[in-house]
Amino acid sequence: MADRPRGGDRRRIIVAITGATGAVYGVQLLRRLHGTPDIESHLVVSDAASLTLHQELGLQRRDVEALAHVVHRNRDVGASIASGSYQADGMVIAPCSMKTLAAVAHGFSDNLVTRAADVVLKERRRLILMVRETPFNLAHLRNMTAVTEMGGIIFPPLPSFYHRPATIADMVEHTVDRVVDLLGIENAQAARWGGMKGEQDA
Repeated sequence: MADRPRGGDRRRIIVAITGATGAVYGVQLLRRLHGTPDIESHLVVSDAASLTLHQELGLQRRDVEALAHVVHRNRDVGASIASGSYQADGMVIAPCSMKTLAAVAHGFSDNLVTRAADVVLKERRRLILMVRETPFNLAHLRNMTAVTEMGGIIFPPLPSFYHRPATIADMVEHTVDRVVDLLGIENAQAARWGGMKGEQDA
């Protein structure tokens, strides 16, 4: 799919989906970006992610690609987003496998997901990794530290309960809200903390 020309204040956000569990986060983020004015989403789906999307959500790759403005193949290391001269505003890997985390942490850019992440880091743009694994071993923790030291943001998609979610979808939405906030995108629908309520306020 050819890139759309960037016009005015249109912001480009790269979304990568890798093979870790939690494909719903990447899909829901794409849906949110698709409905946000002045945002142009660029999508990369790994081969392992295609399997996870089908296993967890019953979706085919083409179903997810339809949610993005621009689609890139993971093997296309010559794509626009592989260059720092292409002005993307940020990138989210949702979910981020430990393999992808390790590659980003060590600059091993052997596919478009990891190359684009490397570009975002070297250009000092915002990189958010929604890492999915538990428990973490020492290699995982050291890789997360390395990415943090390079300026990336490690964002495990841990659910919050202060907003009293009633469904899994509520928990996913709240997590995506936090990611959208980190991207600096206006997000009026997000549930905001209003302070602790005492028993007399309940």
